[in-house]
Amino acid sequence: MSDEQTETGTGWPQPAGPVRPGGPAGEPDPRPDAPDPDELSPLAPAGPGERESESPVEEPGVAPVEDGATVDLSAPAPEVQPAAPADEAQPAAPGRSRWSAAGVMIAALLALLGFTLVVQLKTTSTDPTLGATRQEDLVRILSDLDARENRLQQDIRTLEDSQRQLRSGEQGRQAALDEATRRADQLGILAGTLPATGPGLTVRFDAGGGKPISSNQVLDAVQELRGAGAEAMQISGGDRATVRIIASTYFLEENGSLVVEGRRLTGPFTITVIGDPATMRTALNIPGGVVASVQGVGGNVTVEERGVVEVSALHAPIKLEHARPVS
Repeated sequence: MSDEQTETGTGWPQPAGPVRPGGPAGEPDPRPDAPDPDELSPLAPAGPGERESESPVEEPGVAPVEDGATVDLSAPAPEVQPAAPADEAQPAAPGRSRWSAAGVMIAALLALLGFTLVVQLKTTSTDPTLGATRQEDLVRILSDLDARENRLQQDIRTLEDSQRQLRSGEQGRQAALDEATRRADQLGILAGTLPATGPGLTVRFDAGGGKPISSNQVLDAVQELRGAGAEAMQISGGDRATVRIIASTYFLEENGSLVVEGRRLTGPFTITVIGDPATMRTALNIPGGVVASVQGVGGNVTVEERGVVEVSALHAPIKLEHARPVS
């Protein structure tokens, strides 16, 4: 190592100042506005003003070197980690969007359920039919419903007893025969081929105000009685002509008279019905029902309860042409 390298302290000679190139290539530029070669040289020292205004630029990952310090060139250069791109977004937390969607769906379902409950409660509390009904009418309707429930419960108990008897050994055959006979009698009464007796009502229709009783009013009375548990009915006119009322019976109006099953009846008309008297009376007197309808046009309806009434008119059985019973 030379003395010049030792004096610098770095092991290398100090760089020489800028030197103009010699020879023809080093001649000055003849253009008047050409810059000074010393100004273009990167090794030219900066002036006093420039040293104060400019700050040294530090490279990332390289520690600054103090003046006069010795740099070990044999040591490996520190590894510089590349910076992450600025446009890369941080990954979203897993499950956040999924739970957000589930929460929105649950909130929507709860809101729909609440709206449905409010509408149902409002509809129930503002029922115009029950709100305009008198207390006495509500009591009658409740009594009618209770009577129907009791009748159905009795039918259930009867059927259960018949089922137990049919399943018992030797008594089963006799019980089956009795049950078949009872069912045949019931079907005969419903079909109008057998007479019947029992407690019931007589309902008399009297026209008034010059307007006769219409077929619709008589049909409404028959429907109300059936809904109240009537089991057998017949209708008779002022001339004592009587017709059995069954499921297929029809009513027509003709010249102020009533035609039932093709037979003409003149007023006043009387319906004889077998069933629970109290329940059937309540059904006829419901507000807006049969009694109110006839009285509204000037007519009158007389309802009488009787312990025993007889339905004796019979309906001719239908002659079957194609069907045959199977045994």
